[in-house]
Amino acid sequence: MTHPFLFLQWLEAQLHTHVGEHVTYAWLVMLILIAVAFVVSRGIKMIPGTLQNLMESVIGGIEGLLVETMGPKGKAYFPLIATFALFILVSNLIGLVPGLYPPTANLNTNAALALTVFAMTHIIGVKEHGISYLKHFMGPVLVLAPLVFVIEIIGHIARPLSLSLRLFGNMYGHEIVLMIFFALVPLFLPIPMMLMGVLVAFIQAFVFTLLAMIYIAGALEEAH
Repeated sequence: MTHPFLFLQWLEAQLHTHVGEHVTYAWLVMLILIAVAFVVSRGIKMIPGTLQNLMESVIGGIEGLLVETMGPKGKAYFPLIATFALFILVSNLIGLVPGLYPPTANLNTNAALALTVFAMTHIIGVKEHGISYLKHFMGPVLVLAPLVFVIEIIGHIARPLSLSLRLFGNMYGHEIVLMIFFALVPLFLPIPMMLMGVLVAFIQAFVFTLLAMIYIAGALEEAH
């Protein structure tokens, strides 16, 4: 996909570095999140301002969804889940700004996020249950354990594939549609598509985060 102009791509060319636009814009998203967190944390007041209210609402919403999905044990993994949610949401939204590129429209970024979820799911499962975590892959009937084990392994391998491809397909497809509309009618027609893009950005961040919570919650549960 070729954009007419990407600011950081131009800057990258001037600095003679070639790490890819998905990497540079992922760094931009991280800088935005760090800057917002720094500003909000330095200005916390008993009577919150607009930015503090917004961040408290976002963090409170993520925490409420986490407790509902994962239970009280899930609170220990709030930093991980909140990082996924905020990073993906901001990554999706910056694609609506002319001259910026959403890193989630690149499969490499999404694969890295999905593989992190995959790794953390099993790390948490082993940490929580030890060697007994293998029971999650054996099924309820011992005689069927070899067959169930193979099916479970295939199912778990499919998780990062589905997570990364779903997010990539939606964001990449929206980028292409938006660019086509901008090329055909650059003034008013793309506005509805950009408004729809905001909705897509929130939905895709929600879906990825929710699935990550469900996978980790499954690893926290006792095998039956």
